[in-house]
Amino acid sequence: MTFVHPVLVRWSDIDSYDHVNNVRYFDYLQEARIAFLAEVFGVGADEFFGRSPVVLVSQTVDYLRPILLRHPPYAVEVWVSAIGTSSYTLRSQIVDAAEGLTYCKATSVLVAVTADTHAKRPLDETERAALERHVSVA
Repeated sequence: MTFVHPVLVRWSDIDSYDHVNNVRYFDYLQEARIAFLAEVFGVGADEFFGRSPVVLVSQTVDYLRPILLRHPPYAVEVWVSAIGTSSYTLRSQIVDAAEGLTYCKATSVLVAVTADTHAKRPLDETERAALERHVSVA
């Protein structure tokens, strides 16, 4: 199942080339990732990290075309592509579905950690079941 999160470009996101600075793509992906995980685990975004803490250990982004300043939001699509013992991989892309354009594709690896020490821990059965409902090969 693919989750869709709208993101609006802010004036401050634009660089001297009149498009979104590449580092801002990471912000858009992060906003969508947090909203997605809050929905997956059935909690508010502010509660998520207290109940199912994770850390981002890797993220790669392939930039395909520049994002421009405009009023309609772009869409960030997010889905689970793999689940391991203590980690899971999310795939994301920033798109304009109406135009059929993809602006970037990203892969993010997250590792479950304990709330107190942030030591790596295995995913529990509840987390694994929630993630499995959102696996897609998109």
